[in-house]
Amino acid sequence: MARILVVEDEKDLQEVLAYNLRQAGHTAIVVGGGKDALTAVTEHRPDLLLLDLMLPDVSGVEICRRLKSDPETRDLPIVMVTAKGDEVDRVVGFELGADDYVVKPYSLRELLLRVEAVLRRTTPAVSGGEHGVMVFAKLRVDRDAHRVWVDEEEVTLTALELRLLSTLLERRGRVQSRPALLDDVWGMSGEVTTRTVDTHVKRLREKLGSAGPYIETVRGVGYRFTPAADHAAAIGAGTHDDEP
Repeated sequence: MARILVVEDEKDLQEVLAYNLRQAGHTAIVVGGGKDALTAVTEHRPDLLLLDLMLPDVSGVEICRRLKSDPETRDLPIVMVTAKGDEVDRVVGFELGADDYVVKPYSLRELLLRVEAVLRRTTPAVSGGEHGVMVFAKLRVDRDAHRVWVDEEEVTLTALELRLLSTLLERRGRVQSRPALLDDVWGMSGEVTTRTVDTHVKRLREKLGSAGPYIETVRGVGYRFTPAADHAAAIGAGTHDDEP
């Protein structure tokens, strides 16, 4: 399941794409213009962007250029969807950093398969072959058994803490905004505030001990699980972000 931002100004296509993405198990966020797309990327931190190039305000090409030049969003997978099918257009799209390029009119089935392929290529892998088990550096998480170990020593987490840890670990290297975590972990309860996220992250870090700093603070945005094992080793040696 992925959070996918659809940037498309045609109302009919918006509805069709959103419906089919949701049927495939994804969360679909839809906007109709380039300015709204940039705002939505910051607010929702999507896992993939379906980007039309011919938009009424800021062009899709410019959107792609801005996102790929920003360190916070340059790893966001982008699938360009456009009526511009000439070779030069495709080349420009890929040179800007697009992960795929789909020409209108297209088959919805093919588009969904391309989205899945891009997500598989761009989602960081976490080692561990057992179902429900994730292993990263000194951390081992067995979601099905609701058990967590740090340096082979078991750590007791609540169900919510386990969901929070699993969500961050599965999306390691990608910044997760507080609203996104509220949506995915808490289910956007009306009684939950973004400060609650900070409190739970702090408590989770404390419980994880030496693996706690793997959860990094991205100031003004949210949190990110450290992207690579070598980075995790450096953090364990004493380099880590401040507490929220």
